[in-house]
Amino acid sequence: MSMPHPHTFLQPKGWVPAKGYANGVLAQGRMIFTGGLVGWNEAQEWVETDMVGQFRQTLKNIVAVLAEAGAGPEHLVRLTWYITDKAEYNGNLKEFGAAYREVIGRHFPAMAVVQVVALMEDAARIEIEATAVIPEA
Repeated sequence: MSMPHPHTFLQPKGWVPAKGYANGVLAQGRMIFTGGLVGWNEAQEWVETDMVGQFRQTLKNIVAVLAEAGAGPEHLVRLTWYITDKAEYNGNLKEFGAAYREVIGRHFPAMAVVQVVALMEDAARIEIEATAVIPEA
């Protein structure tokens, strides 16, 4: 799934390129902000219990919210992930990458991943906030 990039990715001269994320993104247009989305389905039911499964569903949820504004994954400019277990995350990097490419494609906005003690939904292993920008025509 290759999509055009409607935004400019910022890579300072001489910096080692970021892998799997962008250091910065320049965007202009209509902005979309999601709340912290988790990996339950549209009926708020938990199908997946592991972090990778919840991650895949969380990304699908983000894409569904973006679609309500006529946006797609290519419009993402920032993702902030909150995870409950750094070891589980680091131990499954290939699986996270595969799930990301399956749902989002090869579009890598600015991202941050933060380990937290707990999330508000007890069953949640991951929560993600997204920001997207639809360029004005």
